[in-house]
Amino acid sequence: MFRRDLRPDSWFFSFLVGSLSRSLFAFAALAKNQTSKGFAPVTIETSRHMYEYVATALDWWHADRYCEQHFAQLLVEPQGNEQASFSKLLHSHHIRGSVWLNERDGVLHKPKRRRNHIVPVLVFGHKTDTKYVKVLSDFPALPAVTACAHLQWDTRTQEIATVFSYAVPAFINEFQLRGFVDEEGFVRFALIVHEHHSPYLPVFRADGQWHHFCVTWQQENGTWAIYADGKRRASASGLCALGSAPQAIYGQGTFIIGQDQDSLGGSFKEKESFSGNITDLHIWQKVLSVEQIEKVRSCWVVEQDLVFRWSSNTLEVESTVQEVTAQFLCPGPVEECRVFEVGSSGFSYASCLQTLPFICLYRKDAYWQLKKAHLESSHSLVGRVNMLAERTVIPESIFTSDVQDMNLSVALGALDVLATVLKERETSVLESSDLLSVLQLLKQVSDVEVQEGEELKMLEQLGQYYVEVTELILEEQNIETWSSVSQVIRGPMAVVELCDKMVSLLAPLLTAGRTKIMVQHGNVGMEVRKLELGKQLTSEAYLVQTSEKDSHDLIEVPAEEMQRLKARGLHKLVVKNMWFGYSSLQRCLSGTDNTVVFQDTPASDGGQKYLSTVVGTAVISTALLSDYQEISTSVRYHLQHHVQDLSNTPVGPICAFWNFSLSPDAGGMWSTSGCSVVTSLPDSTACFCNHTTNFAVLLQVYNMQRTTKEELTLQTLTFIGCGVSFCALIVTFILFLAVGVPKSERTTVHKNLIFALAAAEALLMFSELAKTNQVVCFMITAFLHLFFMAAFSWMLVEGLLLWSKVVAVNMSEDKRMKFYYVTGWGFPVVIVAVTLATSFDKYVADTHCWLNIQTNVIWAFVGPVLFILAVNTFVLFRVVMVTVSSARRRSKMLTPNSSLENQIGIQIWATAKPILVLLPVLGLTWVCGVLVHLSVIWAYVFIVLNSLQGLYIFLVYAVYNSEVRNAIQRMKDKKKALSFTNCSHPINYLSSPRNTTSWETGRPSVAESALSSPVQKDPPVKNITNKGNFGAKIPMGISSIMSPERPAVELTAFKSSVDT
Repeated sequence: MFRRDLRPDSWFFSFLVGSLSRSLFAFAALAKNQTSKGFAPVTIETSRHMYEYVATALDWWHADRYCEQHFAQLLVEPQGNEQASFSKLLHSHHIRGSVWLNERDGVLHKPKRRRNHIVPVLVFGHKTDTKYVKVLSDFPALPAVTACAHLQWDTRTQEIATVFSYAVPAFINEFQLRGFVDEEGFVRFALIVHEHHSPYLPVFRADGQWHHFCVTWQQENGTWAIYADGKRRASASGLCALGSAPQAIYGQGTFIIGQDQDSLGGSFKEKESFSGNITDLHIWQKVLSVEQIEKVRSCWVVEQDLVFRWSSNTLEVESTVQEVTAQFLCPGPVEECRVFEVGSSGFSYASCLQTLPFICLYRKDAYWQLKKAHLESSHSLVGRVNMLAERTVIPESIFTSDVQDMNLSVALGALDVLATVLKERETSVLESSDLLSVLQLLKQVSDVEVQEGEELKMLEQLGQYYVEVTELILEEQNIETWSSVSQVIRGPMAVVELCDKMVSLLAPLLTAGRTKIMVQHGNVGMEVRKLELGKQLTSEAYLVQTSEKDSHDLIEVPAEEMQRLKARGLHKLVVKNMWFGYSSLQRCLSGTDNTVVFQDTPASDGGQKYLSTVVGTAVISTALLSDYQEISTSVRYHLQHHVQDLSNTPVGPICAFWNFSLSPDAGGMWSTSGCSVVTSLPDSTACFCNHTTNFAVLLQVYNMQRTTKEELTLQTLTFIGCGVSFCALIVTFILFLAVGVPKSERTTVHKNLIFALAAAEALLMFSELAKTNQVVCFMITAFLHLFFMAAFSWMLVEGLLLWSKVVAVNMSEDKRMKFYYVTGWGFPVVIVAVTLATSFDKYVADTHCWLNIQTNVIWAFVGPVLFILAVNTFVLFRVVMVTVSSARRRSKMLTPNSSLENQIGIQIWATAKPILVLLPVLGLTWVCGVLVHLSVIWAYVFIVLNSLQGLYIFLVYAVYNSEVRNAIQRMKDKKKALSFTNCSHPINYLSSPRNTTSWETGRPSVAESALSSPVQKDPPVKNITNKGNFGAKIPMGISSIMSPERPAVELTAFKSSVDT
């Protein structure tokens, strides 16, 4: 749009209009080409990556945006040894020519897009001594200065032209920039300071195009430099008065554009006047850095130390100078971008505005996850949005969608429809493809260019819709959906990055009368505010009301930090704040140690054991910007805890921030660097961090653990108990072998159980000594697993054997023993072998020589043990029922007139006796292990019961076992018999005791006969007097009956005896 009072017959005005129009038409045509054509990419698969070659030529920025919106990245420069092989790979798919590259060193991190800048342009049609423009500004003394502008040079003349001149009474040529076109077609510039003249040096071609220039000078050493199109073209020092101390450029002078002043504010000469077009002239009281000059070239104004801002209101324009208000297309921030030459396997540079094919790079797992989401999609959400909008707002396939250059109006309409559909949808859970489509649209909206002159009310409404859509997709029911696409989007913090771009778009809404813009919807909020660092500085806080009553989250920049920033010379700042309440975002970000980088390793101290880390608060962020550059500063934040299911669990708060540079493939990870806890309450935590970014409070979840003293006590008890148990088991095993106990199913089972348990106890005692040797520890763990499983398997066999005595089993003894051996040794061997084969790397725990309880490996022991305990519990229950029933019948038969209390006592004893006898043998004391986590008392009970299991087996199987005692007695009798040399006849009956039935007890019951020893078919008599000289007493079994009140049924598959 141009002013109508200008003369259209001016040659340079026509040149200006034509130049601007060609740029705008070319840009519009490029955008149309990018949005109207469909892409037909070629997919190339390698072992680690997927490459998508897009043949449609785009400029660098649109190519990068295409890949980003498709959840990929522009091809990264291959390493030296990869170049040739990658070039061959492309050749094999018939890909030739040049493709864009995204450099590894990150020069093009997040390129700023080209801006359509509405700006007044001064048109100096031809050389004259009358045309000039005076700057209406009071200049201070300038110890350093930078002047920048966009310029079109008139190529019709080669005479010297003055771009601007600054004069003071002391020096007419105090600060001046002059130039001319040389014979080779280059424009040469010379800088004049304090009437000292630099040489004319070439800076850009006289091609009639727009060029950007900056000149800098500083008092110290008279250092100066000239930049053109973002590159330094000339620089030197010594541009100051000789023989005296360097002086600053004097203030309160007269600044003229387009003429050389031979007197203060006048005496112009036609031959030294400027001919061409100039715009966007800015002057700073400092030397700009290269990065700042690049920003200025892209039409971004650096606010710090700015002494003159380009504006029609600050210019006195002579009547013959034409002033045009035009939409100026700013140049891109980087002039040249990296290109990969497929044919030569080399690299080159090309203008970033040039259109070339490109390649998008996917991680392989992310690509197939993306494909899977697309194939499984029902497209219900996408179809509903497009139908309601009556156009294609979201394409059905995220693979074939084009790069769309949205304007503010289109973006507003798209988000309005999307928010409506998300609120009204029938199913509350989003599909994976729907979530990806929404994120793709949010990426496009966050790339919207806000053009100058557009209706800013639409921008604020766009922010409202953006926050609403973000809040809807972060609802907690979508947590599984977020997890399913985590590989594609590189983690849920991707949505935080998008919101950060959106909040930056709200900055144009800030004015002198409106210094804060705040948008919040549900669990998502954002704010942008303008700060003036005046005399009275206070802390700047972002306060968010949470869902809980009378509670809030906040983040603030302390007042002392504001004072420090002011001391650095900063006067105007823009602050961006964001807040994400507790939702699926936090649940996805919560994890174990591998998602957090701790400065201090979590410790298991004070009776607590570290388990995991969860995000227990909102995520809050702040960023301070000066001249579009982020400034690092310290912050304080206070967040409420929101983890409801950890109310009774010990937690430890950690102040952390999300570091995107750590583990970039995963989108970053939590870090605690520079952050510390200030105060910690049960429901909230206050933190301090020495930098700005995205913050949260992580809660370390602990499990109550025993203290060091309790651990030492338990270890001592375990070692003593295992030692006693091992010795008792060894003695029992030797007795079974040495005293000649008759062979039977029962004794064979006993010996195998004793051997397995003794081996396990021995390994357990010395397992702590093997922790330092990884190989030995692994072997100890495997054998512990084997022998403990074998011990439990033989406990199962004990139960099966007992069952066979109570319930008739139609199986021969040989077959039963084969089955018992397979169960006792084959079953454990198979379990250990399968576990080692499937979980070799996760087999051993980190801190001791046992199975890893942090993985599923532990179930290779716990699972079979629980099964065995369940079977043996059922067997015990059956035996108790038989015992109680037998006791009841015998009591009624022998003592029909006994009192009720006496009968109840008999039945209680009949119930308790088998439980006490059989619990340890069948391994049922291990049930106490399930209760160990409840209290340390249960740990003591568990260790005592199981450590003394061997001693118990010794007492029952050896000391009170009638077979062992009889065998020992026979050995004694035999020894006495051999001592009588005068005996003429051998004592035959000593080979085995005479078996008779006790007349006191009558004939044994069916249950008693079933449970009795196969060697002794009938119960032993109370007293048997042997004929001859040997009157040894054979002790009666423990299950025999002294009186009619005692139950007459044997309790287990072993024979025990005591003297009465």
